Amino acid sequence: MKNLSAALLCTVFLFSAAGCGIQDRLTDLVNTGDPEVSEEPSLAPRVYMDEIRGIVKDFTGNHLLIVKDETVYNFDVSQADLECQGGIITGDTINVIYEGRLTSTDTSTVKALKVVDAYHNKTELKEKKTYGQVQGFTENTITLKSRSGKTATYPITGTEQYYQGGIRAGSWVYLHFRGSFGEPLSDDPNLLNARHLKVLSVSDIDPMKIPEPTPTPAPQDQKEQQKEQQLRGIIQGINMNILQVAPVNSDTVLNLDISSIPCHFSGGLSSGARVKITYTGKFNGTSTEGISILGVTGEIPEPQKKSAVSFTVSGEITGSTANTVTILSYDGIPLTFHTDTAVNNSTGGLLTGSSVRLTFNPADSRDSNIYTCTKIEDA
Repeated sequence: MKNLSAALLCTVFLFSAAGCGIQDRLTDLVNTGDPEVSEEPSLAPRVYMDEIRGIVKDFTGNHLLIVKDETVYNFDVSQADLECQGGIITGDTINVIYEGRLTSTDTSTVKALKVVDAYHNKTELKEKKTYGQVQGFTENTITLKSRSGKTATYPITGTEQYYQGGIRAGSWVYLHFRGSFGEPLSDDPNLLNARHLKVLSVSDIDPMKIPEPTPTPAPQDQKEQQKEQQLRGIIQGINMNILQVAPVNSDTVLNLDISSIPCHFSGGLSSGARVKITYTGKFNGTSTEGISILGVTGEIPEPQKKSAVSFTVSGEITGSTANTVTILSYDGIPLTFHTDTAVNNSTGGLLTGSSVRLTFNPADSRDSNIYTCTKIEDA
């Protein structure tokens, strides 16, 4: 009997010892991170994307103000792509696509990704017309005063212009445009903000109709009048009615008075653009003495190849987005250019404050106030 009790006691002890060994092994597996024991991977945070539709109120080059239901939203678009075929025109409807959640007017909580034309936009901008007296005229601007006393400086970079009777202070012209006037630039109620309109045409006759070229006189008529001749040149600048032109392959700059002669500039009056001067008399190569200017005609940009484009504008960079740069031209107007396909030869890295000269083709922006830049250089 004593032997049986001893045997049972030993058996219980062995099972207890075995149980302790198994438990210790499981504990070791968990504590040592054995690959047989794994945890479920954590889920990546969800990215929220949305869009908002609004009416353009203002654009500074890297900030876009839009109005939706009488509420103003100010988006930082410095990292966004601008993909508006109609440009950024005050009064136009656009969509801002952004990342994050917009719960109030605090746009710092989201990241703007794209600015695009509004889908199914039923309020397409209509063409408007104004008639005003010329107060000022530069390469990129024309300042008009209406009969009601309202004055505005309009952007005319790349805009087709025809002046049958010439251009000068005090003359009256018709200006066709799209968009609405922006926020006032001063306390003067008679000073309108036309910075972000799209000007379509300027002319002293309406509708604008360009006459056919004057046929070459017959030989018998040439004996009775001086023969018309043509001189090709490159625009250097303009100040009111004085157009500065350098004849091709010459360092001479001619000051042409265009206050009372027909002028047609299909692609605007940008520096670098080529013009044809029609005149009579004998050109001495250095001045306009001895000749009579009959008319000035600018080149037509539509058929030009990219390598042949010569229209340029210079200014200081004031802002940029992922695919555009905005400059303040030297005659005081903000202009925005697509730069994603441009050849960049500048040394300033397109930083704010850099002075640049941008080459563009007006044919690419007949209906948009964002121009397509082909080359960037230091100004």
